[in-house]
Amino acid sequence: MTRASHERLGRHAETVAAWLLRLKGFGVLARRYKTPVGEIDLVAARGDLVVFVEVKHRPTLDRALEALPPAQRQRIVRAAEHFLARHPTPKATCRFDLIALAPLRWPRHVPNAWQAEGGARQRR
Repeated sequence: MTRASHERLGRHAETVAAWLLRLKGFGVLARRYKTPVGEIDLVAARGDLVVFVEVKHRPTLDRALEALPPAQRQRIVRAAEHFLARHPTPKATCRFDLIALAPLRWPRHVPNAWQAEGGARQRR
């Protein structure tokens, strides 16, 4: 696949993930939130919960679920801290989710897929 086709596939996967979150009662606050320290695919909220979501599309759901290395998790945590600094939500708790997609399969939403190491406010 070309870089452009990967880009289109990624945008499509993020759109599907955003609709999945909406169906679960979340409002999408940001898509592809870029910071100097990293990017967050989706930022969503429901009540006092703010969710930072990484979207992975791979040939199989198992590969998508395994496609989030520790270094990328840390970049997302730092980007979440950046988001919270610019969008203060004092009573909000935060969670880091993964939405995995694969062809001809239902998306899999993994709430609280990882924890921030002493960083962003967490809901356990």
